[in-house]
Amino acid sequence: MSAPTYEGSFAGFIFKRAVDFLKRRRSVTKDEWMAMADEERAKSFMVSGYEKVQVIQRFKEKLDEAVEQGKTGAQFLEEMNGFLADAGYELMNPWKSDVIFRTNVQTAYNAGHYQSMTQPETLRLLPYWQYKTAYDDKVRPDHALMHNRVWRADDPVWDIWYPPNGFRCRCTVVAKSRAQVEREGLVVETRPPRGVDITTGEIGGLLKPDKGFSTNPAKHVYKPDLSNIDRTLAQIYQRRMKARR
Repeated sequence: MSAPTYEGSFAGFIFKRAVDFLKRRRSVTKDEWMAMADEERAKSFMVSGYEKVQVIQRFKEKLDEAVEQGKTGAQFLEEMNGFLADAGYELMNPWKSDVIFRTNVQTAYNAGHYQSMTQPETLRLLPYWQYKTAYDDKVRPDHALMHNRVWRADDPVWDIWYPPNGFRCRCTVVAKSRAQVEREGLVVETRPPRGVDITTGEIGGLLKPDKGFSTNPAKHVYKPDLSNIDRTLAQIYQRRMKARR
């Protein structure tokens, strides 16, 4: 099962928000990342294996460019390896590049999708969200247990389980109306999801995403501290950000 597709202005809205989400994140080193709470990590960008923030920033710029210009993962790998070679670093292998590219692009897409689904009129018409996996043999067991389950859009479960929920996670969320939920015979859950022991069938502890993904990045967009910045410059920044929305 593939992710939903969109056409026209709705697709443009999601794309614009996805690009905006990527560009707002702040490049940080691994040491800075490790010292952060999950909410702060959601606003930041880090690539393991590189200590200089200038190198990490180049990764971020190339990802921003790839999403905005529709470049492929192969093009991202080629361009980053060109930079790394010139800077004296070992080249990335395709697997590492794919993890970086897919995870960040999927995070940006889902952030744009989240902002589209949380528009007041959309929430009024489509107040229920359904979790969807790619529904194939590559889906992680814990993610598979979430497939097709439904909660209200404002349920706290989405603060933890809004995708992506792991590296290279392909899960997404689909908004549903009350009529759709009733017609499809879906059950709207009100409690946090729990795991199941596949050998005994017994209900286990709370079901959680992969380590490091128990937050919703779309809810924690990076906002710079303008308190110590010249008032005129701060106002210019705020006007520009308002115009981008």
